[in-house]
Amino acid sequence: METTSSSGSKAEEQPTDGGMEADRSMSRSDRPEERSPLLSDLGLCCLPVFNSSESGDDSLDGLSNRVPRCPLTPSLSPQKRTTSQSKTEPPLLRTDKRTIYTAGRPPWYNVTGTTFKEAFVIGLCGGSASGKTTVANKIIEALDVPWVVLLSMDSFYKVLNKEEQELAAKNEYNFDHPDAFDFELLVTVLRKLKKGKSIKVPVYDFTSHCRRKEWKTVYGANVVIFEGILAFANKELLKLLDMKVFVDTDSDIRLIRRLKRDISQRGRDISGIIKQYNKFVKPAFEQYIEPTVQSADIVVPRGGENFVALDLIVQHVHSQLEKREITVRSALASAHQGQPLPKTLSVMESTPQVRGMHTIIRNKETNRDEFIFYSKRLMRLLIEHALSFLPLKPVSVETPQGGVYDGKRLSGKRITGVSILRAGETMEQALMAVCKDIRLGKILIQTNHDTGEPELHYLRLPKDISEDYVILMDSTVSTGAAALMAVRVLLDHDVAEDKIFLLSLLMAEMGVHSVAYAFPKVRIITTAVDKEVNDQFHIIPGIGNFGDRYFGTDAPSDWCESDEGMDF
Repeated sequence: METTSSSGSKAEEQPTDGGMEADRSMSRSDRPEERSPLLSDLGLCCLPVFNSSESGDDSLDGLSNRVPRCPLTPSLSPQKRTTSQSKTEPPLLRTDKRTIYTAGRPPWYNVTGTTFKEAFVIGLCGGSASGKTTVANKIIEALDVPWVVLLSMDSFYKVLNKEEQELAAKNEYNFDHPDAFDFELLVTVLRKLKKGKSIKVPVYDFTSHCRRKEWKTVYGANVVIFEGILAFANKELLKLLDMKVFVDTDSDIRLIRRLKRDISQRGRDISGIIKQYNKFVKPAFEQYIEPTVQSADIVVPRGGENFVALDLIVQHVHSQLEKREITVRSALASAHQGQPLPKTLSVMESTPQVRGMHTIIRNKETNRDEFIFYSKRLMRLLIEHALSFLPLKPVSVETPQGGVYDGKRLSGKRITGVSILRAGETMEQALMAVCKDIRLGKILIQTNHDTGEPELHYLRLPKDISEDYVILMDSTVSTGAAALMAVRVLLDHDVAEDKIFLLSLLMAEMGVHSVAYAFPKVRIITTAVDKEVNDQFHIIPGIGNFGDRYFGTDAPSDWCESDEGMDF
């Protein structure tokens, strides 16, 4: 999982999206007139769902409006690897310059902001080289659902001491024994992943027999496929598995596969492999692995070649996912009517200056240059107003004249800005103008035109964001559906609710109530609140499509206006 550099800030960032990282960092001009407003800026567009394999072609040639494929046809052989293979498999296409995300993650929480549906966890168990990873990849290809995580037990080998390192170098260490695995860490990670939390997964190097310094960050799982030789050997692990599959492959075939793999991928010699197999692998299979077949819901003979069994697994998973589907936006539209505005809402004073700027940007006859100029002025005032709500602590400093001044300083580590793309990104310049060296993150949320629900397509958050005060920015908030999803993402990354500040130029009362009801500790700050939302979820009287007016674009006819941060 590669890291990406910060866009528009000096601090380093890393993607925390479980495979939703872009192949290139996003560039942003200081002048909005000079940047492309389209999603292609981010390497993002709306295409039919297509899951690319690890070894897939980077070309888009031949991709039609619908991608025909047979989900369970034999695939290319897996890439050679020397490290553990825990990863995510979002539906995407990769080219040499960009990553295209073709399906979003639907809401995984209800109108109260509480996680409603846990990830569906499939456990794959079987002997070494039985074809577990192949079966996992076949299931991923056939499922064709957004955000699938493949979690390998190989990532959770214990850290070896010096003596154990020496034994491993001589093929004298038993990696197939239960004591070789860090089950405590494994259970903790899988439990958090199942609950929808962001997690960090260790990377084990099979060549040096140790964990690498950098861990992978994984987030956004609808389905988790957990595979390992001892996947069924721990009672706490079994409780987390919704479906248990045992991959049964002939021992001779497993030995041949192991020989090929360890020689070509892990740099080991034949004699060492045979010695290790006879001394550790075979006895461990007979003593610890084979007996766990009794815990399996399904036994798959012949591994990845058993298409009938794989089809049954996929059908069952689809039926379980359908039972977990929920709707959020329609529920928000009918809730909280007639309630007083919450105390966590702060509306800027409607001074003659503020009201004058609103008059200009709300006027449909205002040209783009004036719209941008006065929007920026309002954004700057909004950011300054929002900063006054940050907790400050008293501090004394010495002046150049030798005197002491009793002042204030931020009571916290730092501030991070997170924009809801694309329209929320327009507020970044105002934030950067008043907060030096601020770190920036980005979240892309769009409407699914079939369901009308918001979907998470992309996110990139700074490292260790859980320690920060987060200023979450969107140009307008109507129903609050996008804001709810963005706040839920931040909470899943362990940001404290009372450290989140939602900023918007214009909000509807419905959106304010929705956010405040779900997250009563989030501070909501805006320049104005309009009372009504029409049947299309547009704010009335409103401001129009902020993104299109700011960037000078017209939304395609099949695009919902709320995709652009206007009325979501």
